[in-house]
Amino acid sequence: MLALLAERPMHGYEMIQELEERTGGMWRPSPGAVYPALQLLDDQGLVRSVDLEGKRRYELTEAGRKEVPERAPWEDAARGADSVHRQLWDAFGQIAVASRQIAEAGTDEQRATAVELLTRTRRGLYAILAEDPAPAARADADSGDTLAGDATSAD
Repeated sequence: MLALLAERPMHGYEMIQELEERTGGMWRPSPGAVYPALQLLDDQGLVRSVDLEGKRRYELTEAGRKEVPERAPWEDAARGADSVHRQLWDAFGQIAVASRQIAEAGTDEQRATAVELLTRTRRGLYAILAEDPAPAARADADSGDTLAGDATSAD
């Protein structure tokens, strides 16, 4: 937040949007995380809130300017995100939207089916984490095949 405020004063919602954009959607902090953090920074004398036209904006104090990191933390988050990671987050968001629609507009039977599907999906995701990738990687290296090649030949 200090790095963002070093650029210009902002209100909390602007910071949430900026962090999401700068991390390529990898991180969107909740208001429940941002506003208490801003209050803590205010208590520490690193930021101050200013009411402008009915909106509370935050700006750095002199002490806060001294604490701004040399490199913005979102640079690391965005750099470390590969396309598959982004696809996973996109898929998660799409599932959340579909789940919300079923919760709000679905019948009881549709909601029950959705719960079963999400439960199976959750278990399947944990099963992926439980797999030992090392034996598969060794087998691929020994045979000269790639994982993608194995997946297509198994179809």
